[in-house]
Order: sequence, then C-alpha cells, then structure tokens
Amino acid sequence: MLTQKNRGIICIILSAFSFALMGMFLKLAGDLPSIEKSFFRNLVAAVIAFVMLIRSREKVQIQKRNLHWFILRSLFGTLGIFCNFYAVDHLMLSDASSLNKLSPFFVIVFSYLVLREKITPAQCACVAAAFAGSLFIVKPSFATGITPASVIGFCGGMFAGFAYTCVRKLGLRGERGPMIVFFFSVFSMVSCIPFLIADFHPISGKQLLFLMLTGLAAAGGQFGITAAYTYAPGREISVYDYTQIMFSAILGFFFFGQVPDGWSFFGYFVIIAAGILIFLYNKKYGGD
Repeated sequence: MLTQKNRGIICIILSAFSFALMGMFLKLAGDLPSIEKSFFRNLVAAVIAFVMLIRSREKVQIQKRNLHWFILRSLFGTLGIFCNFYAVDHLMLSDASSLNKLSPFFVIVFSYLVLREKITPAQCACVAAAFAGSLFIVKPSFATGITPASVIGFCGGMFAGFAYTCVRKLGLRGERGPMIVFFFSVFSMVSCIPFLIADFHPISGKQLLFLMLTGLAAAGGQFGITAAYTYAPGREISVYDYTQIMFSAILGFFFFGQVPDGWSFFGYFVIIAAGILIFLYNKKYGGD
C-alpha cells in the first residue's frame, strides 16, 4: 500500500515529466512567437481550473485583501513563462530546463526579502552554488560570451521564483489552488492579446495540435506538483522535481539530437547537487 510520501514522490515525478513534455511539444510547435505559444498554454490550464472550481460548488471569488498578491503572482508568473518559452525555443531542452529549475532557490531568496522568512547560512550557500552552476549553462563556452537566450532563461527562473513566493503567500492567506491557477491563466491570456493583435502568426493544424498538447502537459505538471505537496511536505519530496532536467535531456536527445557539452553537464550537476543538499538540510532541520 502506498504511503502519503510515496504518493507525493510519484506525483512530483509525473509533474516533472509533464513539464519536460511541455518543453518538447513547445519546440515541436515550430517557429511561432513565444507570446502566441503562451496564450494556448494558459488557455488549456484556465479551462481545466475553471471546471475544477465549478465542480467544487464553491463561490468563484477571491478575497479583496489578496488582490495585489494575485496580480503580482500573475504578472511575474507570466513574465516567467514568456522567458522560459523563449529559452526553450532557442536553447537545448536540458539547458532551458536547468535554468528554469533555479526558481526554488529564488523562492528562498524572495521568501526572506518579501515574507521575512528565516534564511540560514546553509541555504545561502546552496543558493550561491546553484547560481554558480547556472553560469556554466548561461555561458558554457567562456570564449563565446553570454547568449541572450541564456540570460532570458535565467530571468525566467528568477521571475518564477518570485511568482511561487506569491503563491505561498496566497496559500497562507487561505486562497484555493484552482482559484490561483485560474486567475493566473486568465491574466496571462489577457496579457497576450495585444501582442497577438499586433503580430499574429498563422497557425497550421499540426502546430495547433502541438500547442494543445503543450497546454495539456503544462496543466498536468501544474496540478501534479500541487497534488504532490498535498501528500507530503516539500522538504521530503522537492528534490525529485529535478528529474525534469534528466527527462528534458533524454527527450532533447531522442527528438532533436541535442547533446549538451561538458560545461552544461557540469552546470546540471552543480544545480542538482545544490538541490539535494538543501533537501537534506531542510529534512534534517525541519524546513520546507
């Protein structure tokens, strides 16, 4: 019989695989603007979240005192998606995934700055190590300089970290997960509309299929990770979220023939090692 912790581990690994699939489908959708891809990604999540809210038979509303946190979460979450999608389009899947996985470390930083949660020297050291590891991905060849896509991918991880900090704040203030997902998804879709009107690129049937699959995979990842943390504390299962880097590397190799270079592999190792260390530290000393 599965324990709650094992259920959480299964959910978070399935979530990581779903997000890796999202990146793959995103790349298969072809040469479409990141804004356009983001719209369809959020459309699917919004529909699913709305259905969940209706089925719960509770009022679809938010507390007025939390409105600014909803807006901040949605704004920075949207910026994070734009940056991540751009990185996926212009970098190897594993590189983009690794940069996006800097978000848990930025959560620690922003939780200290915004929520005034305690940060220990050990956590600071892991954040610094993860940042150092990202440099090997952002600038894998120190002779060629930093690529814009790598910097944008790094910013995506930072924006996502702030957005997740806002999610934590909303959770502490009693807001429901589906409501947070729905507000964020609708906000992101509305944010995309002016750009779609100004520069809409025609979408083929094949591209539309991959965009829908992108949305389904993203929704699966989003709800999967939410379910995981209802089964077990983050300190016990969060490390398994880094399997997304491995899944992305495998999918990138088989579908796009991508083989990361030595600098990138070293960067993956440092970021994953930092994640494991902070996981072990939090488990030992009772952090989340």
